[in-house]
Amino acid sequence: MTTTNNVTSALIQDWESKVILVVEDVDTNKIFFDAALRKTKAKILWAKDGQEAVSMFKENRVDLVLMDLQLPIMDGYTATRHIKAINADIPIIAQTAHVMSGEREKCIEAGCDDYLAKPIRLQILMDTLSKFLNK
Repeated sequence: MTTTNNVTSALIQDWESKVILVVEDVDTNKIFFDAALRKTKAKILWAKDGQEAVSMFKENRVDLVLMDLQLPIMDGYTATRHIKAINADIPIIAQTAHVMSGEREKCIEAGCDDYLAKPIRLQILMDTLSKFLNK
């Protein structure tokens, strides 16, 4: 199978019954996630900071959280801890531009289930989401 076919098959996801909470404060990243996730038919909820993410999580049935870590008001680490206290089973995938040594461990320690380094490649995003949403 060619790389093109692998990418194509990864992009063909039907998550119409799924709700993904994307926590992101940078507009260009929002555009990327919107374009990447639109064809999956998943319902996308948007939060611009950690505090809003926790509130939205409490008010909605969410299947997965894509959590930026560097956020205004409440950072992603704190928001992750709050969300995991509400529902320890919810998959939270950290996304950050900070790829320093120890960053992955810090994410896992906060309660994240996986970690994506920015800039995020579409194939890696879809493969990671599939691990949690196609169970």
